[in-house]
Amino acid sequence: MRIKLSDHFTYKKLLKFTMPSILMMVFTSVYGMVDGFFVSNFAGKTPFAAVNLIFPLLMILATVGFIFGTGGTAIVAKTLGEEDKKRANEYFSLFVLVTLFLGVLFAVIGIIFARPLSIMLGASGELLECSVLYARVILLALPFFCLQLLFQSFFVTAEKPGLGFTITLIAGVTNMVLDAVLVGFLPLEHKLLGAAIATGVSQIVGGLVPIIYFLRKNDSILRIVKTKFYGNALVKAVVNGSSEFMSNVSMNLVGMLYNIQLLKYAGESGVASYGVMMYISFMFASAFIGYSIGVAPVVGFNYGAKRNKELKEILIKSLIITAILSAVMVFVAEAFANPLAFIFVGYDKELISLTASGFRIFAISFLFMGFAIFSSGFFTALSNGLISALVSFLRTLVFQAGAVLLLPLIFEIEGIWWSVVVAEFMAAILGSLFIIIKRKKYGY
Repeated sequence: MRIKLSDHFTYKKLLKFTMPSILMMVFTSVYGMVDGFFVSNFAGKTPFAAVNLIFPLLMILATVGFIFGTGGTAIVAKTLGEEDKKRANEYFSLFVLVTLFLGVLFAVIGIIFARPLSIMLGASGELLECSVLYARVILLALPFFCLQLLFQSFFVTAEKPGLGFTITLIAGVTNMVLDAVLVGFLPLEHKLLGAAIATGVSQIVGGLVPIIYFLRKNDSILRIVKTKFYGNALVKAVVNGSSEFMSNVSMNLVGMLYNIQLLKYAGESGVASYGVMMYISFMFASAFIGYSIGVAPVVGFNYGAKRNKELKEILIKSLIITAILSAVMVFVAEAFANPLAFIFVGYDKELISLTASGFRIFAISFLFMGFAIFSSGFFTALSNGLISALVSFLRTLVFQAGAVLLLPLIFEIEGIWWSVVVAEFMAAILGSLFIIIKRKKYGY
């Protein structure tokens, strides 16, 4: 039986409903890791460093998908809770069109400025040429990647989280197969190009298939329909999604700052090592992100329907689930630091040592990361974009940037790894305070 947003959610039902979103995000991170595995092991350290140097910039351009996905989901779910299905579908359709338009615009801008931006990030010589090549190929698929990020949220609102995971699975398998063929068998000088093509094609699949699904008649509660311009809805979606925008932009800006610091303290090896940690870290963090995406429509629906008791129960259960998941993640990360490092950089003993030792410090952040991500997503679902954005902004930019600039002055490269732990701890405390302070306003 299909789980509905209006159901009462036990632990079992909550996990069953959010699991497709969790798996969807985890699998997205896994096929990203596969991309890194092939580039690192088949193309070499410099192309791998180039991918990790330029990738934060590409993610910043794609954040429009996060904005209208998470911010728009809050509006559409609330409208469904108010029993206005026609307006909800019009809002949804408008968000799809605007995301597609902005994706095309940002792709053109990114392709034009790929070289100067790579230089700004510190790339030169072979590293520069690899960065520009990878960026320009990937940017050709940017509009579809933006849509893929948008639909990851809306499949949950449409009460079709399993279908969202299936499409992500298809896109991921496409990337993996093409990586194996193009990176594995092309000549050395074309392996990076092959990796970029593989990723781009998978993003096109991930964005195009949902469009076809929502344009056709289906049994979900959402469809792409003829719509009109709702300026207020767009503004609200941007405000609601501003936390995810700030989180992703800030996270990737800080990623650039990390790379600059690592080039200073450890050269290309430091950037490659940090790239491995980012792949692994995103796999762990994606579980928290997936849960937040999965539970957000439930929170938004119950808030719109004024079901305060149900909203309170969902909050408490979510905090308990997050705490258990956090403890498990730290244990796994600490236990498997060496094997995970070996998968990516097994060809270089010094890189294995640098990556594994850094990741053992970095992994402590998982104790706090889930609470920070959930608290931000919780307020987005309540249509309080201001608080959500504040938590995300301080977490991913202010706390991390401050820590990564100051701690290396005292602890050198170890200070870079500890900066993530410090930032996540402070963000978790901040998010928890807001949940406590705002409990009367939202009735939970």
